[in-house]
Amino acid sequence: MNKHLVLVGGGHAHMVTLKNLHTFIERGHRVTVIGPSRFHYYSGMGPGMLSRTYSPDDIRFATEHVVSKQGGNFILDSVVTINAQERTVHLESGNTIQYDVLSFNAGSYVPWSMVTGEPLDIFSVKPIETLLAAQKRILELSDQKSFSVGIVGGGPSSLEIAGNIWRLAKDNGKFQPTIQIFAGSELMSRFPAKIRKMAYRSLQKRNIEIIEHDYAREVSSGMIILESGKRFTADVIFLAVGVKPSAIFKESGLPTGPDGGLLVNKFLQSVAYPEIFGGGDCIYFQDEPLDKVGVYAVRENPVLYHNLMASLEGGELQVFDPGGSYLLIFNLGDGKGILGKNSLMFDGRLAFMIKDFIDRKFMRAFQALEK
Repeated sequence: MNKHLVLVGGGHAHMVTLKNLHTFIERGHRVTVIGPSRFHYYSGMGPGMLSRTYSPDDIRFATEHVVSKQGGNFILDSVVTINAQERTVHLESGNTIQYDVLSFNAGSYVPWSMVTGEPLDIFSVKPIETLLAAQKRILELSDQKSFSVGIVGGGPSSLEIAGNIWRLAKDNGKFQPTIQIFAGSELMSRFPAKIRKMAYRSLQKRNIEIIEHDYAREVSSGMIILESGKRFTADVIFLAVGVKPSAIFKESGLPTGPDGGLLVNKFLQSVAYPEIFGGGDCIYFQDEPLDKVGVYAVRENPVLYHNLMASLEGGELQVFDPGGSYLLIFNLGDGKGILGKNSLMFDGRLAFMIKDFIDRKFMRAFQALEK
């Protein structure tokens, strides 16, 4: 058959496909994986890496090694545009790759539109590798002087980053930082009151300040300016505002959802180009908008694998069912967590132990492919 499958990104939604890459090659197909890093970092364990609860090796998957080991071709590069009519992707390096079937798990990014000037000591929570540079800077400052950290955003990322910065400095530094969260309307506003109460209690116990009912308007090195005009200084600033899908789909003229994600049907297939598929944060599911949480990428895994093979070989496509409610557990950085699913909600050490068990089991399953 000798068709060419191109995967963009080695994230959660491509894990089963990567695990079974050899099956495509054994059936005569060529497989190319394009990614900006030789590793894929698991975002659910990113805050724990920041605090040194986990090492980088604990939370990353050796994408290039797994691809090459099974006979695929890994290209260290980024896709900048797609020419769907010609079935080509254009890379940052200037190279062009032809495909028969194309699948995206290109993730999402944190917008920097509010940042002005030289972004010295400003870090975004994605890509996860950025947290290593942030960790290094926080450790340098915590050995030198009292310092301040400002976190812009009011979602779970802000909660987890704040708690894990506290842990990093407490365990490794001479000085403990002043930490402020600029939460916009309210911290964790889309979550039940009980979850929010647990989050507030955890942060306040560690003197982490939460500033609400005022959005950040502008961020520059050392300074956060709110819409009210209030100004706050911060030695280190984290951007944890809502993530957005990659801009490549809109820029390439592909149909997108209101958030700019690749618009896909019930088969995780582009509504306009049947040979293009996608999963994870970079898609907009036409039937029902999905939260930007890793559980959906994990659920998409087997369907994407099946449908990519079926598309290459003329088989019947499988429908993706998003499933029901999902479990969320937040790492508070102090050995405790907050767990929520439907009416079940609790915090404490057991919550973090459950998260740690699930995360390590997930990583073990896919890191086993590296051996």
